[in-house]
Amino acid sequence: MDAIQISHYAGALYRAHGDKAEVEAARRARECEERGRLSEAQDWRSIRAAIHSRRPPRQS
Repeated sequence: MDAIQISHYAGALYRAHGDKAEVEAARRARECEERGRLSEAQDWRSIRAAIHSRRPPRQS
């Protein structure tokens, strides 16, 4: 999956799941890994990283 596709999926996942999108991407990565779909799991980890980089910093 290229960077444009990752960005597209990250945006769609964030619109669908809001603040829980990062957790959802991690869950999907784990499921793919358990099923032996390592390439797909890496894509989901990349999507998770893209979501994380878009989020504003947490305030304390």
